Amino acid sequence: MLRIRDLEVKYGDFQALWGVSLEVHEGEVVCLLGPNGAGKSTLISAVSGLIKPHKGRIEFRGEPIDGLPTHEIVTRGLSQVMEQRRLFPYLSVEKNLVLGSFQKPARARRAESLEWVFELFPILRERRNQLAYSLSGGEQQMAAIARGLMSRPKFLMVDEPFLGLAPLVVQTILNIIQRINGEGVTVLFIEQNVQLALGASHRGYLLESGHLVAGGAAKELLESEMVRKVYLGI
Repeated sequence: MLRIRDLEVKYGDFQALWGVSLEVHEGEVVCLLGPNGAGKSTLISAVSGLIKPHKGRIEFRGEPIDGLPTHEIVTRGLSQVMEQRRLFPYLSVEKNLVLGSFQKPARARRAESLEWVFELFPILRERRNQLAYSLSGGEQQMAAIARGLMSRPKFLMVDEPFLGLAPLVVQTILNIIQRINGEGVTVLFIEQNVQLALGASHRGYLLESGHLVAGGAAKELLESEMVRKVYLGI
């Protein structure tokens, strides 16, 4: 569904990604792992058109998308939930969600989509008229994911969905990711907790300093000697 080949990204003289290649197949949950500064957010921002690649190729559903504007990429069925949630703090929860359905195909299904995300996240139905800033951290993360789903994507990318959340909220969001995946949404998410991420994924990729250093089935990565020693400490 997503194919990245030899991707390189630069910020001025600083190179953030070096020849990264990876694939995400339809129906998968795939995690992108690595420490802070590894280039994870840069990679998915390049996929969604927020950053222009220096070199390389990005294909979505067999068609090149590198160089396309973000709104056109979203229309094709790819949505990104950015790190730190990026909600509009002084708009209500419902208005934040509605902004996720600004594309013409999504607008036609807005009422249906709103009901869908409220069914996925019942707490957001209760909070629909609250201002976004008044939500707890976990509720804000749920609202950010729900807004990403309002465009009815076939492919959802989520940047650090579990960062700073209580274990119970982490489990709730994990359950939602698995549920939407079961309903036909392919998911790529970023995480630093290797064991948590691989436990919830079909496959994973590991970035270090802008280089892809490992990739494969989640079970194989968990059993990899390098991953166990360096990232799990065992």
